Amino acid sequence: MQSLSVVIVCKNEVDIIGRTLQSLRGLTDDIVVYDNGSTDETRKMVKQFNVQLHEGSWEGFGKTKNKAISLALYDWILSLDSDETVDDELKGSLMAEQLKDETTVYEVSFKNFLGKKHLKYGEWGRDKHIRLFNRKNICWDDAPVHEQLIVPEGTKKKKLKGHLLHRTMKDLSEYSSKMNEYALLNAEKYYRQGKKASWFKIRMAPGFTFLNYYFLKFGFLDGHEGFVCAKMTAYYTFLKYARLRELKNIEQMNNEQRTPK
Repeated sequence: MQSLSVVIVCKNEVDIIGRTLQSLRGLTDDIVVYDNGSTDETRKMVKQFNVQLHEGSWEGFGKTKNKAISLALYDWILSLDSDETVDDELKGSLMAEQLKDETTVYEVSFKNFLGKKHLKYGEWGRDKHIRLFNRKNICWDDAPVHEQLIVPEGTKKKKLKGHLLHRTMKDLSEYSSKMNEYALLNAEKYYRQGKKASWFKIRMAPGFTFLNYYFLKFGFLDGHEGFVCAKMTAYYTFLKYARLRELKNIEQMNNEQRTPK
């Protein structure tokens, strides 16, 4: 087995986390599953596997992932979402890697699915992310949504062979719900950062988003699912900036009410 820890943060993922954990068999003796409030049978499912199961509060994506990483046995961390499975080629690459240079991070290619459809184009085509790193040098930022790894200057990057199979959403209901949630969270993030939602961003950015992913990045070649993804991301863009504008208006109204006349 490899001397790395797999770290997964999850909530209400009973339908998919079993597949994820099954794909990790034989890779490592340390898998950390951090459950932040599941109300379904997720924890019961996880207990069927040889993993560390921890339960804790939700503090946003970045902070929660860092908390989960601190519970790992090894310093080398393979960070996964509960809907991501390791294919055989990637597992082989992970097993063969020496993991000696703590200043190296490892990038992994994704195969993203909407339902059973493999999305080869548009927003989800040619997707890749750093997912293997040493926690002595790398951690997540504190962003509540769309968290990113803080990678020091001079860090070396290596590409691993194989793929993570990412089953983004099982159906449109789940897709819509998550896009709404992420849009509102990102609007709050932008608000705290002092960003503004201009007329252009609210009215024009959604259209440009759709144009980019559906036409310029050939999302139409993914058929109906490609159209759905481009349309959903355009809606996400609109909702994010519309909510940001609303938060700014609420702030202005509160300030006016506090100002003595």
